[in-house]
Amino acid sequence: MPAHENTLTGAPCWVDLMTSDVEGARSFYGELFGWVSEDPNPDFGGYFNFTKNGRRVAGGMPKQQPELPDVWSVYLLTQDAEKTAAAVSEHGGTVMIPPMAVSDLGTMSVAVDPGGAVIGMWQPGAHRGFELTAEPGAPGWFELMTRDFAGAIPFYRDVFGWQTKAMGDSDDFRYTVQVDDAGEQYAGVMDAASFLPEGVPPHWGVYFAVEDTDATLELVGKLGGAVAQPAVDTPYGRLAIAADPTGAAFKLVGPNKEEQPKT
Repeated sequence: MPAHENTLTGAPCWVDLMTSDVEGARSFYGELFGWVSEDPNPDFGGYFNFTKNGRRVAGGMPKQQPELPDVWSVYLLTQDAEKTAAAVSEHGGTVMIPPMAVSDLGTMSVAVDPGGAVIGMWQPGAHRGFELTAEPGAPGWFELMTRDFAGAIPFYRDVFGWQTKAMGDSDDFRYTVQVDDAGEQYAGVMDAASFLPEGVPPHWGVYFAVEDTDATLELVGKLGGAVAQPAVDTPYGRLAIAADPTGAAFKLVGPNKEEQPKT
């Protein structure tokens, strides 16, 4: 579905990849999701956009600091980056990159929430963010894995204006989603304190929608990537975690096995 015309303020509006191998990433994601990548723009540090069926779905850029891991980042929509960045500091977060204009494309900033997860923000200009979501080969869901669930929910409410709905509130499953006035869901926050491995920081992640999770994982391997978590059916679809050849992790969501067409 087209995305940029109805994106909710505070909701994920963009993702991009910081990679140590730009040409490898362009090839890998092109073959995996059918993406076409624009030529890297030297005026913006080699930044480029991925498109699916002619619509922008993600961005990419060369990694500037070799010691940092390759990673996918999530950006939340703001109408006023300066105001939102100020609210980050007021509510216990830290501004890593102060708001800065990116030509006429928009204004970006990067923050760290009180639990330690990095989150970007984007105030659109000419670049409106996603032009396609929730279709195979496009971003399908966004999720924060945090050890500070109690602190995360009020932070995103106060800073980004979230309305929220609790989907589970037990020690086994504590999960809250961002919703709009109609109850449509945009992103989730998972209490991961009991299972996030030691040494793995809290983090935002993106799920890319696919037609067949298992087939996509098989292709990941053939293209030189890795399977971090095999596919499993859930009430929310058949989920898996993979990594590209340089280690940037991403998640997959597709139909559960019984929902897939029989061949």
